[in-house]
Amino acid sequence: MAKRVHRPREDAEFDFILGMSSVPVLAYFTGTWPKAIEPCREMDLVVGDIADDYTGRLTIVRTDITRCPAATGRYGITGAPSCLLLKEREAVAHGTGPMTITEVRKFLDSHL
Repeated sequence: MAKRVHRPREDAEFDFILGMSSVPVLAYFTGTWPKAIEPCREMDLVVGDIADDYTGRLTIVRTDITRCPAATGRYGITGAPSCLLLKEREAVAHGTGPMTITEVRKFLDSHL
């Protein structure tokens, strides 16, 4: 995963990234249990492919559900992968399941 995608190791780091971002945040939540691994890998590729296109307009945070349980609970995330668009720490859009590049772009562009 490229450096343009943040990967917090714990809730405090997730909150720090949100607090430091002057642009909306795409937090996409991933899991490591067997049924989530492949769909989450697919999302990694999709988000990695679009990250450059949104530089300066969006902060991207890959959030592991087990490493950031407070953030997961705070935003009502119940499965992985899940995408959450945050503006000033408030959720403005939520998508679940793996998404194609076209779907992610549409998800983002309709709210940015």
